[in-house]
Amino acid sequence: MTGDHPYCAAVDWGTTSFRLWLLDRGGAVLAERRGDEGMTTARERGFAAVLESRLAGLKAPAGLPVVVCGMAGSKQGWREAPYLDAPARLGDVPAGAIRVRDGTRDVRILPGIAQRDPARPDVMRGEETQLLGAFGGSTGARLACLPGTHSKWVRIENGAVAAFATFMTGELFAVLARHSVLAHSLGAAPDADPEAPAFRDAARSSRAAPEGLTAALFAVRAGGLLGLHDPADAASRLSGTLIGAELAGASSLCGQPSAATLIASGRLKALYEGALAACGVEAETLDADDAARRGLFAAARRFWPLEPEDPAP
Repeated sequence: MTGDHPYCAAVDWGTTSFRLWLLDRGGAVLAERRGDEGMTTARERGFAAVLESRLAGLKAPAGLPVVVCGMAGSKQGWREAPYLDAPARLGDVPAGAIRVRDGTRDVRILPGIAQRDPARPDVMRGEETQLLGAFGGSTGARLACLPGTHSKWVRIENGAVAAFATFMTGELFAVLARHSVLAHSLGAAPDADPEAPAFRDAARSSRAAPEGLTAALFAVRAGGLLGLHDPADAASRLSGTLIGAELAGASSLCGQPSAATLIASGRLKALYEGALAACGVEAETLDADDAARRGLFAAARRFWPLEPEDPAP
């Protein structure tokens, strides 16, 4: 076997998205596919059928093993991979995987992590694999932010998930922007600008006074109606207000954070970098896809140990 041959397929399978990478024995990407065949679509077509279709498109070998993270392991997914309980060592995530018996491939689905505190119940699926890729061998204490429809803030202690909190920031933005009175204000400019002073001002104000969140949300509407705010800034104000409140809520994990590791990509990366900077939080940014791939590869190495390269003829 050479480095040009795939060692495994790695899949991040979300609710509405599907990402697949063919990885060589060093973890490098040989090929990839992305699509919208998330859990909802795959339940209709069949998870095995979707996976095989995507692997065939990449001409993956028939016996290539597959490691999967994300919602494919939920109760509504392909097969349920029971949660590990927090505090949970990231290095233990592969040991909690289940093996799927459908078809002829060796498919392993990684578990999520559950926080079974009645005062702060919470769950994650997929983020634990990004955290494994980012912090699997780390020591000391770290704070991670993983933006998304449901953003996660996670306290890492010596390579373990000690505690975490989920914030429905992305979903709230979508609901308010489309289905509330604020839709009238955002109609002309529905996208937030992380460079806009209105975005950064709103993030700072909301973090400093999160108890005023619902009043600040209505102010997005009132400011435009009264000509006090530029209507073009409405989406930026809404986004900054919600992310600022999220930052305030993250203080429940470790007090007011001064530094965090941001695991993000695309527009969310820019928005959260802008909000963190506005609030005086120093951010180290890691690419979300890269973290997921590294976590999946780390798990694959546990399932299918590498053998020495065959000697050259």
